[in-house]
Amino acid sequence: MLLSPAVRMDIRLCFPRCPLLVLLCTVAALSVSRSPAVAAGRSCADTRQVYAEKGYGTDIAPLTQISGEHLRLCPQDYTCCSSQMEETLALQSERDFLRAVEDNSQFLLTTFTQRHRRFDEFFRELIDLSEKSMNQMFTKTYGRLFTQNVHVFQELFVELRRYYSGGSVSLTEVLSDFWSRLVERVFSLVNPQYQFSEDYLECVSKHAEQLQPFGDVPRKLRVQVSRAFIAARALSQGLATGRDIVNKATKLTADSECVRGLMRQWYCPLCRGMPSMRPCHSLCLNVMKGCLANQADLDTEWNNFIDALYQVSEKLEGPFNMELAADSISVKVSEAIMHMQENSVTISTKVFQGCGSPRPTPGRSKRSPKESGGNRRPFRTYSPEEKPTTAAGTNLDRLVTELKERLRPMRGFWVSLPHTICNDEKIAADVTNEDRCWNGQTRGRYLPDVTGDGLVSQINNPEVEVDIARPDVRTRQLIMELRVVTNKLKHAHNGQDVDFMDSEEGSGSGGGDHGERYNDDWPGYGPYSPPYNKPPRNPVSNPAKPPRVRERNGSKWNKNNGHGRVRSATSRLTFSLVSLLSLPFVVTVAPMWR
Repeated sequence: MLLSPAVRMDIRLCFPRCPLLVLLCTVAALSVSRSPAVAAGRSCADTRQVYAEKGYGTDIAPLTQISGEHLRLCPQDYTCCSSQMEETLALQSERDFLRAVEDNSQFLLTTFTQRHRRFDEFFRELIDLSEKSMNQMFTKTYGRLFTQNVHVFQELFVELRRYYSGGSVSLTEVLSDFWSRLVERVFSLVNPQYQFSEDYLECVSKHAEQLQPFGDVPRKLRVQVSRAFIAARALSQGLATGRDIVNKATKLTADSECVRGLMRQWYCPLCRGMPSMRPCHSLCLNVMKGCLANQADLDTEWNNFIDALYQVSEKLEGPFNMELAADSISVKVSEAIMHMQENSVTISTKVFQGCGSPRPTPGRSKRSPKESGGNRRPFRTYSPEEKPTTAAGTNLDRLVTELKERLRPMRGFWVSLPHTICNDEKIAADVTNEDRCWNGQTRGRYLPDVTGDGLVSQINNPEVEVDIARPDVRTRQLIMELRVVTNKLKHAHNGQDVDFMDSEEGSGSGGGDHGERYNDDWPGYGPYSPPYNKPPRNPVSNPAKPPRVRERNGSKWNKNNGHGRVRSATSRLTFSLVSLLSLPFVVTVAPMWR
């Protein structure tokens, strides 16, 4: 190091008197060389290079350090940044922050988007394959008998698709309508020697719950289809909601206090001429927790949502299996038709007693119901190899397994996001490097404690000033969305459709999904058994539940008042079916059900 003449003169003057003072004089001389004027002349070449690599022009960048009195965000020490550079780097820090949030949440967004698409394609194709299978099997078995009545089956699948797609459709009503239409068609087919008017067939369908022409098959199909479709729709909607919530939660903006913290930790070292210096890990955590305080408040409801998704997916691969439910529609419908054919004599006798004697078909001799089906092809079920087993190139077990593997690491995502970002060595220094990192002012250990998670915990955040009295409105809306979808998933896990719980529970049909236990050991006779042990009552005494009238031009097929009561068209008296069948003679003067 070259010393000025004045400095050399001071040393010569000190030497003759006391050699011990030479060292002190030398130190004093060196301190003069470290004066502010000398420090201000340090090169900014490294800062200019990094600034240029980010795509910015260096014409506004100082060649050597200058006084930092003009700085608003960084410490006002000697600096390599002009005012314009500080503003530019502050905006850059915001972009870096948003990119870091987006990059670290990409796993969530990709998972929800891809899983929703896979499940949606799979469920829709299952429904298509179920309908195709029924058409093929029934056309092969029944020929024209099926094709002439194919619209009954087509409407069933139209409504099932509409329900899955989110339409306001009650599965209980859909299946009830289907069986009401089917009993009319099948009753006509097993009694071809008679002509049945529309009113007569309405009488038949209206008392199907008492007759149980299809045995216990309608109940079993309703239980299996309802719980599977409810779970499938809830899962599909849940995945779509998860995708939308991640999209909304990560499309955030950094306020001025957040930008100040981001700039101080990431680019103030650059302005000090130390571009390779990374912020201390604890400093980074405090800045990120302040900037992501509202997102951390999503954590509780988010975890509940992830748990509910996981539980519903488990039910789908178990008792609520959508593959088996879609596959069973054709089988159970075939079993139901066979049951009605095998019991056609008993069923027809009860109908003739209740609805009256029908008119014989012109040109045909009157035959008993037992003789009426002798020359027709028998109804049958079909073998497993004839049924669809997969859809969309995969199967349900594989889809559910893949989904569960991806759901596990999603718990606690929003609370752990600051840690995930700060664990990146490009973002912050390693926790083991606390003495050689940027502490917000200079190189050294960061002393303040790391704050807690969530908005309220930021009251003492030393890096980002957060107004804890003003929660983010959009985040509160996302919390409500999470609660709503979680509630639907929890009900779907129990086999209940939350959109129709009130109407199903209060319908009086006993066929709603609410309260179902979903097992094969159903107590008693199920919801289709008539209340034989109840004496008839005057319908007027219960005005709150009037008998429903069937609309021929709509999809609502109304039944009686739920107690098995009907009125005679002539005597206007109320009869019970069990009373009618207990008579030692056959009433032929007037029908009892019309």
